[in-house]
Amino acid sequence: MPQFTVTKSNLINAPVEQVHAAVRDFRRWPTWSPWFVLEPDCEITFSEDGRRYAWNGRIVGQGEMEITREEAPRSIEYRLTFLKPWKSVSQVGFTFHAKDGGTETTWTMDGSLPFFMFWMKPMMTGFVGMDFQRGLTMLKDDVETGAVPSKLEFLGPQSFTGSRFIGIRRTCAMADIASSMSADFATLTAWFTGRELPPSDKPFAITHRWDFKSGAAEYTLGIPVATAPGDLPAELHAGELPSTRVYAIRHTGAYRHLGNAWTAGMMRARARVFALNRKIPPFETYETDPRTVREEDTVTIVRFPLK
Repeated sequence: MPQFTVTKSNLINAPVEQVHAAVRDFRRWPTWSPWFVLEPDCEITFSEDGRRYAWNGRIVGQGEMEITREEAPRSIEYRLTFLKPWKSVSQVGFTFHAKDGGTETTWTMDGSLPFFMFWMKPMMTGFVGMDFQRGLTMLKDDVETGAVPSKLEFLGPQSFTGSRFIGIRRTCAMADIASSMSADFATLTAWFTGRELPPSDKPFAITHRWDFKSGAAEYTLGIPVATAPGDLPAELHAGELPSTRVYAIRHTGAYRHLGNAWTAGMMRARARVFALNRKIPPFETYETDPRTVREEDTVTIVRFPLK
């Protein structure tokens, strides 16, 4: 069977004992788990001794996790059993090491795929790696502040009115997308400043490509306009976002957690909650200005075009 290994780490500004306790308590996992946020009404049951939990959901599938070995507060090892969408058993672990006044928290998985799914190994490694990174980022917020600023609302199918726009198309490393988009947004807003060309709607970003194998992302950051001038500088271009039916998910909270909305949408497409139109790339619209609202009040809507 095709084997894969995933390892992700994050530095959490809290003592080792505190981070270990947060991970050790399965009843706390729904607060920061990268999977339970995708399906808030997923059925979860906990064993009386606190060493095992099981889940069953339409989106996240079915399975259970059980502690098999621990050396408190340094490490915890688990057996992760998936029952749906396919049967498999993986070894999962956390290690906790004091570093720079905090705790370097490392999450690992050694797993396998059914033989007939060998071709999915790079994709699966990428998916699990992103899940682990989302989870560690939420765990960090939960431990450091006592809350995770990320809320999903599944708005479902709706109509989206397209528009012309002025934008920047860019390819960058997936890990650098936040800083790259921030720089491009600064370039766009600087170009609009002082011109008699007001935006006609809220800014957005189209995701053209998200390549787990190469680690590359390609996007267009755009600002809608009623009409686009013909004398744009080389780094800008005019385009059109088409009107279409979409499946919409509203995310309220820090932008660093927006991956929760994207993953929730893709998981729903795979679960056939909706049929994705692959001829139109998905996009996110920025409903609030992060410069004028609190981080936890930032609203972004991710839209997946429908067939």
